[in-house]
Amino acid sequence: MPNTRSSGLRAMAAWTGALALAMALQASAAQAGATSAGATSASASGPGGLAGDARLADFKGEAASPETRRIAHWALHSGDHAGMPYMIVDKVQARVFVFDKEGRLQGAGPALLGMERGDGTALGLGERKLAAIAPQERTTPAGRFVASLARDMKGQEILWIDYDSALALHRVVKGTPTERRAERLQSASAEDNRISYGCINVPVAFYEGVVSPAFAHSSGVVYILPETRPAQEVFGSYEVDTGGKSPDSSQH
Repeated sequence: MPNTRSSGLRAMAAWTGALALAMALQASAAQAGATSAGATSASASGPGGLAGDARLADFKGEAASPETRRIAHWALHSGDHAGMPYMIVDKVQARVFVFDKEGRLQGAGPALLGMERGDGTALGLGERKLAAIAPQERTTPAGRFVASLARDMKGQEILWIDYDSALALHRVVKGTPTERRAERLQSASAEDNRISYGCINVPVAFYEGVVSPAFAHSSGVVYILPETRPAQEVFGSYEVDTGGKSPDSSQH
């Protein structure tokens, strides 16, 4: 399904309209609470924008970019994740990190992303046919999204991230032979991971062993990191002071 914006998406819209509305209301409520929590933490942190007494995300020794670590710690410390499991998609590194509601890493893996770099999405993209989507519009948008598991038109489970832009995370699809999607996921470089129409493709084992269990009993927050502007500008985040503690040690 949603590694393409086909006519099936329009049919699916009738099925998932109620889900989309519920997700939107939930996202609004969660964001309102998180904004209040974030403002309180930031105001108490002092001039440097650092918040003390940190609850840190536990990466369990997994390598991650500084930006991924900053947002993972901030989401937990500020409460922006609203007590739900959360995911960070690092587009620059083409990696996905899944945390439980306590900030403990459940798993990390590679991802395929929109073939064009960029953080926005074209208006009405989810309503278009594939042929109408220009190459420069095939981006994976940055932002904070409340996501839930759903089914595509073939009955395949997906993580539905953003209804309006038809954005989802799902098992890697075959695509055309020239796309070599499976091979791209196995590559050590992130440079060849830009191939989709915007959706996030992950290895089958990672989806079934990490993503699906993490979101099986709850919606969750997906943070897609920007690649053209600072993450703080997108999320309103602040720097969490680790106080000299190891970023990989659990603080719970």
